[in-house]
Amino acid sequence: MNGRIVVTGGAGFIGRNLVAGLNERGEDRIIIVDRLGTSEKWSNLVGLQFEDFMDKDEFRRLVATDRLDGVRAILHMGACSATTEKDASYLADNNYRFTRELCEWALTHAARFVYASSAATYGDGALGYSDDDAITPTLIPLNMYGYSKHMFDVWALRNGLLGMIAGLKYFNVYGPFEDHKGDMRSVVHKAFGQIQETGKVRLFKSYRSEFGDGEQVRDFVYVKDAVDLTLRLLENPAMSGLFNCGTGKARSWNALAEAVFAAMEKSPAIEYIEMPETLRGKYQYFTQADMSKVRLAGYERSFTSLEDGIREYVAEHLLPHYAEDTCK
Repeated sequence: MNGRIVVTGGAGFIGRNLVAGLNERGEDRIIIVDRLGTSEKWSNLVGLQFEDFMDKDEFRRLVATDRLDGVRAILHMGACSATTEKDASYLADNNYRFTRELCEWALTHAARFVYASSAATYGDGALGYSDDDAITPTLIPLNMYGYSKHMFDVWALRNGLLGMIAGLKYFNVYGPFEDHKGDMRSVVHKAFGQIQETGKVRLFKSYRSEFGDGEQVRDFVYVKDAVDLTLRLLENPAMSGLFNCGTGKARSWNALAEAVFAAMEKSPAIEYIEMPETLRGKYQYFTQADMSKVRLAGYERSFTSLEDGIREYVAEHLLPHYAEDTCK
């Protein structure tokens, strides 16, 4: 099909894996948009096939002045994903306003628009984890990151746009090429490093009686599954709307840690530590994606189990990279 595909955040975690997924499908007319800075994020571009790279600010100016040509789709993964970011004005501009600008451009130019929302929009989960449009406006995120994502979801819904675009509420995604994310990388990645360094994994204690230490649960989704669902929405404009992207099955942090130990062929050793005071009132003890809406839309592929995803991630990415680093 003619026309370029723009992937914002294309040097980031999900974005990088999306570009690789597009390459596997024979797509290389890709414009990657990101801000590389001084981190090692640039290394995520190595091995990818793409037509051009643009800094985010340069790309935003092209969109604002309508000088972006030959684009048939935008996969908007770029965002500040730090749940601890305190600059609310920055998050509102970067995560809401920029997304709105790209959406409006895409609709004006008949380009497919698929964007990243977040499970953080669900807040403490008191209203459940359904992506039904009737529930979306009632959600109360716990932090500004989640609220900045929620702002766009609600704007698109109120303006009747969700029938023409697609958004995905990614739950706890883990997998290759998240190394650059620092403290925001998955607990799978953190646990692997802790085991290599100390032989044990540190998990937060529970401060709610109905959850034991390490028994807080999340919906963990392997990045390869997140990529497959995202690209299905790209390829099928009839599948429009706001959808959850999880497995539909909640698993505990203890189960995750045990799966990492098993993948590394080590015996489990878990230490429970105090949760910082700043997080205790904003911590999600339970998340589980309701996947019925996307199933009804026609997505039938099964999701990778936590144990199988971690086993593949450790064997094919984390252990080889660790061996390379120790040999330097």
